[in-house]
Parts: sequence; C-alpha cells; structure tokens
Amino acid sequence: MPPTMNRILVTGASGQIGTELLKVLRHKHGGANVLATDIQPLANAEIRESGPFETLNVTQAARLDELIAKYRIDTVYHLAAILSASGEKNPQLAWDVNINGTYNVLEAARRLGLLRVYIPSSIAAFGPETPRDRTPQETVLRPKTMYGLTKVAGELLADYYVAHFGVDVRGSRFPGIISHETLPGGGTTDYAVAIFYEAVKNGRYTCFLGPDSCLPMMYMPDCLKSVLDLMEADFGRLKHHADFNLAAMSFTPAELAAEIRRHLPGFQIDYQPDFRQAIADSWPRSIDDSAARKEWGWTPDYDLAGMAKDMLAVLSARHAAGKLGI
Repeated sequence: MPPTMNRILVTGASGQIGTELLKVLRHKHGGANVLATDIQPLANAEIRESGPFETLNVTQAARLDELIAKYRIDTVYHLAAILSASGEKNPQLAWDVNINGTYNVLEAARRLGLLRVYIPSSIAAFGPETPRDRTPQETVLRPKTMYGLTKVAGELLADYYVAHFGVDVRGSRFPGIISHETLPGGGTTDYAVAIFYEAVKNGRYTCFLGPDSCLPMMYMPDCLKSVLDLMEADFGRLKHHADFNLAAMSFTPAELAAEIRRHLPGFQIDYQPDFRQAIADSWPRSIDDSAARKEWGWTPDYDLAGMAKDMLAVLSARHAAGKLGI
C-alpha cells in the first residue's frame, strides 16, 4: 500500500493542469490540506476560497523550504513550468524555471524526507530523430526547444534522485491537454483548446499549424485520472518513474475541425502556420504507452468524438450564459 499523503503542495496552481488538479486534490484530501502556490494569485474565486494559497517562485529554494515547513508538507505536485512556445520566446527564463525549479523541489524532497513528488514531463522531450509513429518508451531524446531540453533533463534528474537518494518521484510525458476550464498558456498544442472557444463564439478559427499536423492529445479528465492513478500505484511495480509515455488520441487540425462541424455545421477554419509549426513537426504523431498500461494500469476514457462532444456542450452552455471567458 502507498504511504498516506495528507499535506500537499501544488506549484503552478494557476496553470492549465494545476487549476483543475487543485480542485480534485482538495475534494479528496480536504481544502485545508492542499496548499496552492504560484507566482500570481489564483484567478478563480471559488478555487481561491477553497483552501490556502501562498506566492511562490520555484527558483527560490529558501521560500519553498519555508512553505514545506510551515504547512508540514509531505507531497509535492510540481507543475510550475514555462511551456514550449513561451520558452522559445524567453529560453533563459525557461531554463531557470524548469531546471532550477525542478532541482529545488527534488532537493527539498531529499533533505526534508518528503513521501512523494509528481513532476510531469511532455512529448516535447522528443525530437526530429525520434520515431514519430507509436513513439517508443525508450527512444532517442534530442529535442530542439528549450522546453523539451529541460523536460529531458528533468526526467534524468528524477531518475537520479530515485536511484541515489531514494526519493519517490513520478511523472508522465503528457501529450497536448485539452480543457474547457483554463485558457491556453503558451504551448504548441494550444490550438486544440482555442479552436473550441472560437468555434462557439465566432464560428471560425485561424490555426497556427497546418491542416495535416498530427499530434497526440488528451482530454483533461483523462489527464487528471492519470496523475491520481500514477501517484497511487505500488512503487514496487514501477520500472520507470518520471518519464511514462501517455496516449489517448491523435488527430490533425483538419480532423478536429471536421469533428466540430458535426456539431456546428457552419464552422470554418483557415491556416496560417507560424514558428510553432516547426516545433510540432519535431514531435510524435502517436505514442506507445504500453509501459504505463503494464506498470500501473493506465487506460484513457475519452476519444476524439467524446472529447469534442463534451467540450462543445460545456462551452456552448457557458457562451449562452455570457460566461465564455475569451
């Protein structure tokens, strides 16, 4: 049985995954037991009032240690990061946050004896030399973005802390994450979120990737499920740690637009590829996640049709109520 986790710290709590994971963790463990942290206050009033919040820049190790001690933290979900497109605009900041922030969390876990740490990786860890179809668990990792470079380093660092210091670190290589709760935050796969908002609000969308750019994606409910399932898995069954391949669905912008038209027949899309096209072209089209399925029973619940139907239903209702938020 895994150790009991009662006092949790979430970094990057105002981000796409952090916002929704925070809700789930506070529901499961009690609001007072889950500390939300970020460099900026939480925008959502309901979440803000559901439990404690502290300002934290993850590059400041002393502040991290202070909060762990103050709130008696035993588990950290380290989600703070500068994403792919944003990282190419400011690679120095991406290095500082993604590398030094991760090091600070792992060092705190080692020195303070934390029970467990979750640090997500990404398909950005792959590069042009990686097989793009059914990308294997063990494969070439030569990314061409600063974000991808930092994710590879984070995976290796996590393995080092497991092997040398006995820190229980876990994480997965996430594909693009699609959510109706949080607006896009600077990733190359963000088109697959923005397209739904624009389809509902304006009936058209200009895509920054070409029509045939196939990328792996995942709906947020499956993302959250994967995090909880991996964190609750028996450590003794895990041969991998912070680098599990994850898959749910793969599609192109044209295929996603066609699925949206099944619900909104008048929807139109045009394409104006920008610098993010080169990033997408260096990433896999589909992922082999057999290691995650074997070691901790991973299986997704949503495919393209199910995800699109749910996204459009939620956003259409929100738009009708004047609360679309974009």
